[in-house]
Amino acid sequence: MPAWDDYKAEAKSRGALAHELYAVLSTPAGDPAKVRETLPAHLAYQAEQEARGALFLAGPVSDESGQMMEGMGLIIYQADSLEAARALAEADPMHASGARSFVLRRWLVNEGGLSLTLRLSGQSVRLG
Repeated sequence: MPAWDDYKAEAKSRGALAHELYAVLSTPAGDPAKVRETLPAHLAYQAEQEARGALFLAGPVSDESGQMMEGMGLIIYQADSLEAARALAEADPMHASGARSFVLRRWLVNEGGLSLTLRLSGQSVRLG
């Protein structure tokens, strides 16, 4: 299995974007009331990280059927290092309070595309 930095260099040499982001899979730690209680502080923290440019995307994730909300969330950070991304995740009130736990992974974005439609008078945004 190649080292991460070696794989990243190889991807770049192939012409891939090789842009590193950090994915946080956040799961409830047991007490739904604590999650609900911490939600306002969590959302304020997310807005702060978005304004700083550290938060790329975030939101809830369904169960495997796609029909149920299990309370799992996915947060994608833009940070200078894995350690910096870990500090962001640890400072999130959901994680700092113990309401949720998280797993952090490096994510190497190589392929894909993003289009954005913004309708100002319609107050809508469409990704895809």
